[in-house]
Amino acid sequence: MFKGKSEEEKGILEEVLKNSIETEEELMRTYLITAERIHDDNELKDRLQNFAEGNAKRSKQLIDELNDLNGK
Repeated sequence: MFKGKSEEEKGILEEVLKNSIETEEELMRTYLITAERIHDDNELKDRLQNFAEGNAKRSKQLIDELNDLNGK
């Protein structure tokens, strides 16, 4: 998938992927912490937990892309 990319292009892409992983993981933590603090609105709590699950899936996909980029 990443064949034909220069080392510079791979480096830029790797940095973007790493930054994206950090962002997704920070959002996931924020959603989970917020959901834990909600005690009077189960619907909102469920939605926040679903958002966190979505972030976890995207994080996994980004990690897979990063591993592919690095030939792992």
